[in-house]
Amino acid sequence: MTMTAIEQKDALEGCRLPVRFQTTEEWREAEILSKKETGSIVKYYIHYVDFNKRLDEWVEEGRMNFDRLEQPKKDVKTPIKDSKAPGSRPGSPDRDMLNGGIPKQKSIVGRKRKFPNIEVQDTDSRDGSETETPQVPTAPRQTGSMVVHHDDIVTRMKNIELVEIGKYRIKPWYFSPYPQDLTQVEVVYICEFCLKYVKSRKCLQRHLTKCPLKHPPGNEIYRKGSYSFFEIDGRKNKSYAQNLCLLAKLFLDHKTLYYDTDPFLFYVMCESDNKGFHIVGYFSKEKESTEDYNVACILTLPPHQKKGFGKLLIEFSYQLSKFEGKTGSPEKPLSDLGLLSYRSYWSQTVLEILMSLKHNEAGDQPLITISEISEVTSIKKEDVISTLQHLNLINYYKGQYIITLSKEQIESQNKATLLN
Repeated sequence: MTMTAIEQKDALEGCRLPVRFQTTEEWREAEILSKKETGSIVKYYIHYVDFNKRLDEWVEEGRMNFDRLEQPKKDVKTPIKDSKAPGSRPGSPDRDMLNGGIPKQKSIVGRKRKFPNIEVQDTDSRDGSETETPQVPTAPRQTGSMVVHHDDIVTRMKNIELVEIGKYRIKPWYFSPYPQDLTQVEVVYICEFCLKYVKSRKCLQRHLTKCPLKHPPGNEIYRKGSYSFFEIDGRKNKSYAQNLCLLAKLFLDHKTLYYDTDPFLFYVMCESDNKGFHIVGYFSKEKESTEDYNVACILTLPPHQKKGFGKLLIEFSYQLSKFEGKTGSPEKPLSDLGLLSYRSYWSQTVLEILMSLKHNEAGDQPLITISEISEVTSIKKEDVISTLQHLNLINYYKGQYIITLSKEQIESQNKATLLN
């Protein structure tokens, strides 16, 4: 359907209208975030209301019902994108730089710091030399949390079209502050060993002839079969840690990035073959957490999802907590997929403990406290309680709280145990 001139004028950022969903014929309410014109083709970047931002996309007019266009509400102010290249994918937000590159700090308590703009790692220079990731001056961190919510128009839009890492070409889910030059190319190429990013396959091939790594830097602390875990210190391997955070941000919406990676440890899970160790996923944690967080960020790369690796990463984080003699909990808030993974792990772990309890010699019912479950599993008490409530296992009986397991829950847990 061809739009009228009035409709085109009114189709500004913040307007809502029905859009035909990308995988079905259903019409969903969507918000227009941006517009671009390529020749005679007009496309709009839209966000499906009440859906995760990873489904946001560019759509043509044919999938949009402009007859039901709604203007933004007066009490909702949508920031206007300030771009030097209209219609292009957004790059890293511009930041005021003071004191030799340190971002200007506003007087807001607990404000999080992000990466400043970084030069493109491009090996296709005239002299053939490679450009190293610049070392950015650091300042004292203000908080241990890595959580932040972006609400400006630039960071709400995906800025990278595709990334290629190893044998996989992946479509990103969210914005990540890669350099502006990389947002103008169709594919960003990433070395799967050092995670350096370049803007062409030729640059990547040239880099691979010089890259000294065949596995993540740091110590290999666990191996079973073809799978290994490497522990990377964010202070000793700053360039790798920063590149890992940039890659992870493409698939994590609710986390931000620190250019100061010193206070963090990164645990990278790899699958090995005769070519080297290929990254599957990772989690990070603070070296010292005042709130007993044992995970700051956690991610399984999309090609390796739905294979049980997420559960393995979670289990490994709790094994580290056991080794340290502590209870731990992931940093909140969790993403939708992260919450599902943790609930699944917590539920299975707690049920295994409960089902392993036996009657005593007198035939009395087995007894166990929340603190004992927490101590055995290293899962924090609050998470144990929320899991029991989620499973609807806590009941009030004769003046006290008791835990009851139904036959269906026992059978379901037995099946899950057999599958594992």
